[in-house]
Amino acid sequence: MYVVVAGGGKVGYYLARSLLDEGHEVLILERDKQRADSIADDLGSIVLRGDACEASTLADAGASRADVVVAVTGDDEDNLVICQLAKKKFNAGRTVARINNPKNRQIFNLLGVDAAISSTEIILTQIREEMPSHALLHLVRLRSRDLELVDATIGSGSPLIGHPISQAGLPMDSRVLLILRDGDAVIPTPQTEFRERDEVVALCRLAGEAALRQALGARLG
Repeated sequence: MYVVVAGGGKVGYYLARSLLDEGHEVLILERDKQRADSIADDLGSIVLRGDACEASTLADAGASRADVVVAVTGDDEDNLVICQLAKKKFNAGRTVARINNPKNRQIFNLLGVDAAISSTEIILTQIREEMPSHALLHLVRLRSRDLELVDATIGSGSPLIGHPISQAGLPMDSRVLLILRDGDAVIPTPQTEFRERDEVVALCRLAGEAALRQALGARLG
């Protein structure tokens, strides 16, 4: 299988090395001369220096015969352009893009990228799979300071829905640090309103956990 890897950073380098170990033909596209030379010194003459966002570079790389074109630069716009060129102009077999911002997944899918991969989403999925099913989870215990970081999910019947944090009646020694909402991380203000299925990350005193649980309407399983 012939794989063109656009982007010679850490992701591209280790991906290419793994593919080579499996016996595949690989070419890395990297526009930075120093990085390209470093990869060539380590992996051999499998690097083409150039901008993968330019059709001429993809043509020189033989994108038209590539089974897979993988765009793993640190810029989502570049990765989208690379995949679009590879698919539309060179009819590459399959396009795979790294997404740095999970919010961009929809546009990648709409524009025909075969696989859009977000490391952020993968890590979040793994964390959530490891979480117990109870509503209030002890994430970190800071015993030396008598503090605890906890996570609670706002249920469908919670009286907090639609009300701002400032009116939630949370214990005085607790603070809402983060709200995970529809895949996005929200840094809350006192005016931020709770919504159904919000995952609320809060800091509280160990002794105040029960009061925080009651205020958030969560129960331990």
